[in-house]
Amino acid sequence: MSKLNIGIILGSTREGRVSPQVGEWVKSIGDGRGDANYEIVDIADYKLPLLGEADATEQATAWNTKLAELDGFVFVVQEYNHSITAALKNALDYARDAWNNKAAGIVSYGSVGGARAAEHLRGILGELSVADVRVHPALSLFTDFENGSVFKPADLHLTNVNGMLDQVLAWSGALKTLR
Repeated sequence: MSKLNIGIILGSTREGRVSPQVGEWVKSIGDGRGDANYEIVDIADYKLPLLGEADATEQATAWNTKLAELDGFVFVVQEYNHSITAALKNALDYARDAWNNKAAGIVSYGSVGGARAAEHLRGILGELSVADVRVHPALSLFTDFENGSVFKPADLHLTNVNGMLDQVLAWSGALKTLR
């Protein structure tokens, strides 16, 4: 059986964001496992305008094509005003079928580990027929980021990332039989 393709979705597009650091950390852990093909998928690269405000046929096609290539996801989610970013919500809304019957894990960060954003994302994923897994690495802005900008995760998060990836791969493999 071929390896599953897991996209690590960076959930922010703002200048100076730290999600690329977190995403690369998750990818390096995944790559070290050797059990799937892990890939960073940066929503900023797709330049999706607000849904319905402009003709985005080209961007939406590219976005949906990328999502369709993936068997599962890890969302890197930062908490903005107790929720996910507008850019991530917009990107989620630009696809429908490409999300269906796939699994996702969430790695969040914020003042309370991004827990409130992760919970909002879980509700949205349910509507998109994405099965979110239980294990959830939650990173603190106070202890896992130096000066709020340099990612230095505590060692304890490695166990949670591996547990999350175990679940994402198990569920992604099982759900692949439905697609």
